Amino acid sequence: MSETKGSFKGYLGITMLIGFGFLTMGLMDPLYDTYIPIFLRRYISSNAAIGGVMTLDNILQLFLIPVIAVWSDRTRTRLGRRMPFIIVMLPIAGILFAFIPLSAATSFWALIILLFVFNIFKTSVRGPVVALMPDIIPGVFRSEANGVINMMGAFGLIGGTLVLAPMMNKDEKLPFLISAFCIFAAVAVLLLFVREKNPETETEESVPILASIKQAFSGHNASVPRILISLFFWFMAYEGLKPFLGLYMVDALKVSEGYAALAQGVAGIAGAALAIPTGYLAHKLGRRNYIRRSLFILTIVLCLIPLCGPAANLLGLTGTSAVLIFFLALMFIYGAVWIGVVVNSFPMLWQMATFGTMGIYTGLYYTFSQSAAILAPPITGLVIDLAGYSGIFIFGAVCMLIAFFVMGGVTAGEPESKGV
Repeated sequence: MSETKGSFKGYLGITMLIGFGFLTMGLMDPLYDTYIPIFLRRYISSNAAIGGVMTLDNILQLFLIPVIAVWSDRTRTRLGRRMPFIIVMLPIAGILFAFIPLSAATSFWALIILLFVFNIFKTSVRGPVVALMPDIIPGVFRSEANGVINMMGAFGLIGGTLVLAPMMNKDEKLPFLISAFCIFAAVAVLLLFVREKNPETETEESVPILASIKQAFSGHNASVPRILISLFFWFMAYEGLKPFLGLYMVDALKVSEGYAALAQGVAGIAGAALAIPTGYLAHKLGRRNYIRRSLFILTIVLCLIPLCGPAANLLGLTGTSAVLIFFLALMFIYGAVWIGVVVNSFPMLWQMATFGTMGIYTGLYYTFSQSAAILAPPITGLVIDLAGYSGIFIFGAVCMLIAFFVMGGVTAGEPESKGV
């Protein structure tokens, strides 16, 4: 398929509509990542064990996302190839999400069983939601488009962390219930206003799974495997930190549970503000260069977080409130820089795909990112048990630095590269 000439402005409206699918993920993910560990703490005390339970969704994503994404590649319906999965699985996930606090108040096993079923549906719909955008937006504009939909996801994250999460202090069921209603509204928007391309009009046929994977790992001067290895390491850092930021806020910085998601909220504000600019900047500077610069800055930021306490003391400030201010400032920078990695990495892979293999490349992304997400939380939980919370930030910095060096060998995936 040839690239479409012109401006991204012509695709802005449809991109924002597609972004409602990401908004639902932005609502659910921070509430899940922040409060599931807190719910689990009521029944188990080991951080390593909590980290192990938090890998449940990642284990399911490792297997389900590639399978469902490829299945959607081959689906042919009047609604398209992605939408049937979205309109069935996403509302069910919303209903189950609303019942999480009730299951947490019932028993440990009620919580575990509900989380397992919820993650089956939430995980299964992620691949089709993500693959919907590159199906519709030409490759040359996908960094900009990915910036828009990640901004929508960031708006969901902000709403979940700064608006809904404080309601936990009054009624822990309310944030989850409101999220479920928002999910139904988002599905209605997608169904009413987003029209997929008709796969029957595309000249490319679906490529066999094994053949497409072999092609991905044998061409493009090894750029595909290098991107995948890089994202494995940067997600080792990100996923290792994410489930413990809420506990860090409560245990180390002594905030109430209602404000345990504040760090993710601050990072989300930064991400929302810079999601679109990072797409445009990467288009001008090059996606690989922008990602590498972002990874280097993230390494520095993570190294500085354990120094928040000494920095406060050096300035004559005392108490956890001073450390909290320094920490949130660094989390703002973290979110502003991290969004550049997220926005531009997917478009690099999609640029090397075809219409018939879009879901497979999406699946490869999640295979490597979720492998990291499975391994990281138990490791960082163990690090906390052995060395305290400071250790997880150093662990994250090392992983970001490794990703920086591996990414240096990538030579494909830029906007002007051949793609769809």
